[in-house]
Amino acid sequence: MRGSVERGWGWGRRAPSPLLLLTLLLFAAPFGLLGEETRQLLEFDSTNVSDTAAEPPGRPYPPYSLADFSWNNITDSLDPVTLSATFQGHPMNDPTRTFANGSLAFRVQAFSRSSRPAQPPRLLHTADTCQLEVALVGASPRGNRSLFGLEVATLGQGPDCPSMQEQHSIDDEYAPAVFQLDQLLWGSLPSGFAQWRPVAYSQKQGDRASALPCHASPLHPALAYTLPQSPIVRAFFGSQNNFCAFNLTFGASTGPGYWDQHYLSWSALLGVGFPPVDGLSPLVLGIMAVALGAPGLMLLGGGLVLLLRHKKYSEYQSIN
Repeated sequence: MRGSVERGWGWGRRAPSPLLLLTLLLFAAPFGLLGEETRQLLEFDSTNVSDTAAEPPGRPYPPYSLADFSWNNITDSLDPVTLSATFQGHPMNDPTRTFANGSLAFRVQAFSRSSRPAQPPRLLHTADTCQLEVALVGASPRGNRSLFGLEVATLGQGPDCPSMQEQHSIDDEYAPAVFQLDQLLWGSLPSGFAQWRPVAYSQKQGDRASALPCHASPLHPALAYTLPQSPIVRAFFGSQNNFCAFNLTFGASTGPGYWDQHYLSWSALLGVGFPPVDGLSPLVLGIMAVALGAPGLMLLGGGLVLLLRHKKYSEYQSIN
């Protein structure tokens, strides 16, 4: 049974790394494995905020603790064909009926081969990765220009937090108008990673018109008593661990936002070893080939013209 589970979820015959397991628990299992007062759904009022880089991005409302959510039965959404499962929940105590017609969902998907999803941001995945998609749908915002975010906790390596890096590219074919890739790396080798593009979407189709900026705050050490005391975490990593936390916020006070269709989605890639490296897309390679090849063709054509002219003049014989 263990071997079939490992092969089915894309890890082959090797066990998934502890970092991947913990990241999956902290990212994608908010339904009680995480204990009390851990990750939170954040909400800010950005009505009077003109600085899009402000931190925090507006006046904070009381956060929603995911430990206080009621979650669906995982077996109802487990799909062995797509290797995916969805955790969907809402606050158990909702006196204002904010989530009366809404929910917060975490969809986890594993992969058996390298490819890209059909929907943006189309992160390149391999058989050693899992994709996490977070979707807030139908919940009533507490303000006219509410911005939402997530508090994320993860395991540090030794006394230090994982390193956060930004990668920039000239290629935006897979995520239009997004030229950056953010990632967390555990260790210098590294032994695990989390990777995402700094973009969320306010519509399900995830096009350029519905793209929202995603901002990640710097990582900081988290006090142990404020983080989960999950027996599963203690079983894998013991009771003495260093945890780190950071916030992700989605959107800005101007432009499209959750208020358009009461929809917000963001996705990330989690994996072991080195993260996948994006090469240039065929479209960009074609443009570069044309741009670099055109001057060469012009030089070649000019050289041929000069050669033919020289040959023509050399064959001319004067009459004395």
